[in-house]
Amino acid sequence: MSKDDCIFCKIANGEIPSATVYEDSICRVILDVNPANKGHALVIPKEHYDNIYSMDADTASKIFTIATEVAKAQKAELNPDGLNIVQNNGEVAGQTVFHFHMHVIPRYKGDNVNIKWLPEKPDSDELDALSKALRKRI
Repeated sequence: MSKDDCIFCKIANGEIPSATVYEDSICRVILDVNPANKGHALVIPKEHYDNIYSMDADTASKIFTIATEVAKAQKAELNPDGLNIVQNNGEVAGQTVFHFHMHVIPRYKGDNVNIKWLPEKPDSDELDALSKALRKRI
């Protein structure tokens, strides 16, 4: 998909109307039109990034800083019982719009949102080897 065809580029840059919560030169925060829960917000950078792998550290830092402020505003306004911050990369991970965005989802006792997985049981040697391999790449 080209940047010109990207719906999130158009939303983030004000070409498509949205219920905007916050905006600055880096991003726009909107209320999701298909929310998991009341107050579900999306933090969308104005510059097009397909996913987290193509994003620079400064932009990522700004996005997470804004997500923190959105979470605090949601807590003050909606008084949720908890919160999920979700960011999907790739179709297999649930990404449906291929423009980086972060979900900030208020959670309430008894809601229908399900973000769970069955934990694996790696042995300590496997964890040690993987931690060393990853450390070399950071």
